[in-house]
Amino acid sequence: MEWLHKWKDKPMLSPFVLKLLFIMFVVEFVKGALLLTILPVYMKTTLGASAFIIGWTLAAQYIGDNVLRTPVGWIIDKIGYRITMLSGVLLTFISVVIVATSSQYMGIIVACALLGLGTAPLWPCVITGTTEMAGDKPKGTSMSVVYMSWLLGVGLGPVVINFFIIGADYHIAFRLLIGCMTAVILVALFLPRRPSVTSEVKDVRRERVKGATDRFSRMMTYLREVKRSMSFSPLLFPAMFAQTFALGILTPILTLYAKDVLKLSSSEYSLFLVVGGGVTVALLIPVGRLVDRLGVHWFLTIGFALSAITLLVFTYVSSKGALFGLVAVLGAGYALIIPSWNGLIASVIPKEKRGAVWGFFLTIEGLGMIIGPIVSGKLWDVYGPHAPFIASGTVLVALLILQAFISTGKKVVVR
Repeated sequence: MEWLHKWKDKPMLSPFVLKLLFIMFVVEFVKGALLLTILPVYMKTTLGASAFIIGWTLAAQYIGDNVLRTPVGWIIDKIGYRITMLSGVLLTFISVVIVATSSQYMGIIVACALLGLGTAPLWPCVITGTTEMAGDKPKGTSMSVVYMSWLLGVGLGPVVINFFIIGADYHIAFRLLIGCMTAVILVALFLPRRPSVTSEVKDVRRERVKGATDRFSRMMTYLREVKRSMSFSPLLFPAMFAQTFALGILTPILTLYAKDVLKLSSSEYSLFLVVGGGVTVALLIPVGRLVDRLGVHWFLTIGFALSAITLLVFTYVSSKGALFGLVAVLGAGYALIIPSWNGLIASVIPKEKRGAVWGFFLTIEGLGMIIGPIVSGKLWDVYGPHAPFIASGTVLVALLILQAFISTGKKVVVR
């Protein structure tokens, strides 16, 4: 039974965390398949929607997701994981059914808004749950596992779903997605209200502020929690926005740049994405372990530097071989950034209110993913295809400077 004791000492292998990671993977698989592959083509060819309508449809999802992240974090602290996550995956299931059965684009817009509301609990639940189970154990590895689950779902969804789309027939694809969400609902039913955690975390829970009987009192309590999290460094908040803003700038123009400027074929573009994403996924866990041992500072420094340099020179390179090399370097840069950056954020969150503060932090990061694509399109139209890449690289240079004042060379620990 020695293996059982070793298993219990690994919080990322606990049934609770594995259920969260399964839900994360499958929901992101479904979301990626819908938003990146099915909806843009389906709405244009089958429903006859304009590009403007398609843009607002996708925006409805991001806005719905981001608006609810902060209150969802507070809800997790109050009612636990099962009801919070189950409510979200049920809304996501309904949104997929509406997309599969609707013949009007207004129905698709409503479905995307529901998709955003439904996926809002995903990140707060998964990150709060994994960091709570880890307790005082190192955070870099746990953050790497969470992001690997996310990346695999986001990456495989748009690719795999293509094998289930036959010409203009989407019925099999929609059935697959509905089946995936059915499996997620079944798993969510078995989530605990609260996971079994250490006595230290239980003691902290008992010390929570009591007696907030009216809405104003609860709001003030929540704001005091957020203020407490800001005591680490006020620079953390613009840095969190900038980090996702830099990524959001690239999101809408990568395919456009690959097709219109680089003239890549579909297979070449797929390989393009596989190279960058594959390098990131392969390095996440090793880097996470090194972050736990050595601290976050140098990993953030090297990661931001590599990513910034790559983006600043990317559009001035014409050789396809060199471009694939730059994509691999960019993937390595983000593999250094992801576990160290999220480990840094996890280390400054008060352990007794992880849900509330994680929700608030994720809301700030989500704003970057909303505003980034809007800015990107304007830069492309006014200044040309170089501008979004230069802007993203410049933001990362600013982050390189900011993180020097935020991070330390210490190992990632929770206060």
